[in-house]
Amino acid sequence: MSEPTSIWEQAYRWLNDPLNWTNPDGILARTVEHLWLSAAAVALAVVVAWPIGIWLGHLGRGGDSLIAVANLTRAIPTVALLTILPLTPIGFGPKPVILALALFALPPLLANAYLGVREVDPSVTDAARGMGLSARQTIFRVELPLAVPYLAAGFRTAAVQVVATATLAAFVNGGGLGMIISRGFGLGLASGGGQVVAGALVVIVLCVTAPPGDPRWPGHVRRWPAPAAVTSTRQPRQAPDLRCA
Repeated sequence: MSEPTSIWEQAYRWLNDPLNWTNPDGILARTVEHLWLSAAAVALAVVVAWPIGIWLGHLGRGGDSLIAVANLTRAIPTVALLTILPLTPIGFGPKPVILALALFALPPLLANAYLGVREVDPSVTDAARGMGLSARQTIFRVELPLAVPYLAAGFRTAAVQVVATATLAAFVNGGGLGMIISRGFGLGLASGGGQVVAGALVVIVLCVTAPPGDPRWPGHVRRWPAPAAVTSTRQPRQAPDLRCA
């Protein structure tokens, strides 16, 4: 009698089976579905978080409240949202999954947008106002370009979190790569353990390769030089000490 194969051997064989890649419920179809859910959730979170964070950062107010709200959304269990939202008028399907993942992506996007604008050298914004730039022009021509590294760092963090958390959509039959992992558990670890490991490996690869950005992020944020047209010799004001938890 042959010895039982290890779970890693099972995963290797499962990944090398062409049918597990090309069938309608295979890796390729589930990966496309997983990326679509993640992209829609991050896009929705960006539309909500960036305008609020950038505007509050420009005003220099509401930082404590912003971080409190961001931390509150972070404390809400994503599994609970995925379970409750389908029971509301939103119903089942991709909508509750996207909404739950978007709420999960809000904290890094909000905090980094606010911090990015607040970290702009105050002498630069003072010079821009002295040149007659309006508040809108100051945001789009001065503060926003200088805040791009922070915005990109927050986007990268949110994207990785959402891609990893989207596997939980399988608990409510929401699709994505979590369906492969869930069905592997349904078969039992003795026969489906390789499928579980294979699905997890695909999710790890997506988390590592999907989000774009500077390879030094998120460990280091590069500061861009101020535009020459709005430089000033004034002494900068002390920016508020606000960091993302």
